[in-house]
Amino acid sequence: MPYVAESGGTLRPLVHALQQNIRKTIVGKDEAIELLLIALLCKGHVLMEDVPGVGKTTLAASLARSVSCSFSRIQFTPDVTPSDVTGYTMMNLKSGEMEYKPGAVMSQIVLADEINRTSPKTQSSLLEAMEEGQVTVDGVTRRLPRPFMVMATQNPVDFVGTYPLPEAQMDRFLLRITIGYPSVEEEADVLERYSGQTTPMEALSPVCAAQDIIAMQDALGTVYSSPEVRLYVAELAAATRRSPALALGVSPRGSIALLRSAQATAMLFGRDYVLPDDVRRMARPVLTHRLVLTPEARMKGARAEDVLEAVLSEVSVPIKRRGGQ
Repeated sequence: MPYVAESGGTLRPLVHALQQNIRKTIVGKDEAIELLLIALLCKGHVLMEDVPGVGKTTLAASLARSVSCSFSRIQFTPDVTPSDVTGYTMMNLKSGEMEYKPGAVMSQIVLADEINRTSPKTQSSLLEAMEEGQVTVDGVTRRLPRPFMVMATQNPVDFVGTYPLPEAQMDRFLLRITIGYPSVEEEADVLERYSGQTTPMEALSPVCAAQDIIAMQDALGTVYSSPEVRLYVAELAAATRRSPALALGVSPRGSIALLRSAQATAMLFGRDYVLPDDVRRMARPVLTHRLVLTPEARMKGARAEDVLEAVLSEVSVPIKRRGGQ
């Protein structure tokens, strides 16, 4: 098993091992795999949005099987209640004392499958866990295990039986990932892998432990971001707030998410400093789901992606980089 050291360059073997392991079940979706690992490095959560059957759940389960962490899956349906997620207390008839029964969120890797098929009340039960790494039940706060990550899947909002996620919930997700349909060649490869007696998922085994993930996350803060890069992130956020097409721009939480994601990108590529290109690369998966269009913009057919493209074109990219590079 690769050893996790302090610098971004020496983390690369472990990240590569995770990528290769997940590729055993996911064909041709390297960008989605990379984004998932970036979220893991940032202690972030991921929302995977796409049509049914393209591998959202398989991608999430493959990451869980690739690390030696506890894993739980919540299949969200209209009848799932908040206590199913956070847990509940009940009387122990033998001892006469109240006991806490853990919910599905009390795991290191949590798959919230089809999160937009449950009620907003149940969706909001994840807010405290995703933001603060804890749950409060009947006035008692309990810390969640480390590392902790929520990977949620959802179908497009125009599908029957779905509830749109509120803005506060969307803002808790570090990244939004779309997978898309495979090419003909990729789909033929998928069919070959799943035509045998065992599936690739059944053969998947862990390549790193929980302490390795924690060490990777702790090392993220050593990746240098210059004042120019930080100002660039702030200017991008401010530009979204000025946009006449947006009713809601990027919050400071979104700015922090963008900078941390850029640091993780640098780490993935073996650098200990952030480039403006890292910020631009991560702007779309980090920011688009945080932007809320005005009614007028929606009526004109505008998309958050288009507005963000305009913002990226408007804000000047800093030239100065670390060490004159």
